[in-house]
Amino acid sequence: MIALLLSIALSFASDCGFIQDSDQRSLCRAQESRSTSECGFIGNSDTRSYCRAVVGKSPSECGFISNSDLRSRCRAEAGGSSSECGFISNSDERSLCRAKAGGNTSECGFIGNSDLRSYCRAVVGKSPSECGFISNSDLRNRCRSEVR
Repeated sequence: MIALLLSIALSFASDCGFIQDSDQRSLCRAQESRSTSECGFIGNSDTRSYCRAVVGKSPSECGFISNSDLRSRCRAEAGGSSSECGFISNSDERSLCRAKAGGNTSECGFIGNSDLRSYCRAVVGKSPSECGFISNSDLRNRCRSEVR
């Protein structure tokens, strides 16, 4: 009985705890728990505002972000409009944004970075096996957490 409970607990263990970057770890935990309380542990003010906006479904928080690419991504994810993605300067991030906002994995094919492309296919397509193709351990753990 104890072994069964332990295996159940381990299957629900968070991959967020394995993310090395503390801000990204807190963001991951906030998204996983769907609670903005974890956002308070984020040191970078742009990332903290992004966290509060996306997790709390509060697009007005995006206005506090100074980085224009992150602000556009935030508005797309918190507000649900893929038109904001067009303002992102990095083409890989722009395609990822469009895929997530539109819920369509075909946009993932336009991503040049193989790790980001696999992340996109896993998260948008709800395909956990794609996370295994990611070589960056922080992104791989974030992927596994988001696809659950």
